[in-house]
Amino acid sequence: MSTRQFCTFHVNNLLLGVDVLNVQEVIRYHAMTRVPHAPRVIRGLINLRGQIVTAIDLRERLDLPPRTDDQLPMNVVVRSEGGAVSLLVDEIGEVLEALESAFEPPPETLRGPARELVRSVCKLNDRLLLALDVDRTVDITSAAN
Repeated sequence: MSTRQFCTFHVNNLLLGVDVLNVQEVIRYHAMTRVPHAPRVIRGLINLRGQIVTAIDLRERLDLPPRTDDQLPMNVVVRSEGGAVSLLVDEIGEVLEALESAFEPPPETLRGPARELVRSVCKLNDRLLLALDVDRTVDITSAAN
């Protein structure tokens, strides 16, 4: 039986994850440089040891309420077709391993942007893991300004 490993994180009350093979690194809040006239989902650019990385706010991307001012986001830096991108999340979870057969298509009740970004779901003992499609998530051409 084949298994998949996911780097998990929390955004609002959702447990989200991306395949660990797509994760470059996970880091604490990093100062960002704002990008004038950029879509709202782009919170800015961060400098990771000389690598300039675009930071996408997953709350904004998923059309969720904004983070409170006293809540600093964490960075999950993922590798996509276009290079490294930081996903700003509320809290980092753990690396979870699940059987490939435990994953199902997203439920019909999933609405909004999440419907397009979630590739599959996995029922865990006490929660539901929403597995994000990294390339769709970082493709902000479909995101509203």
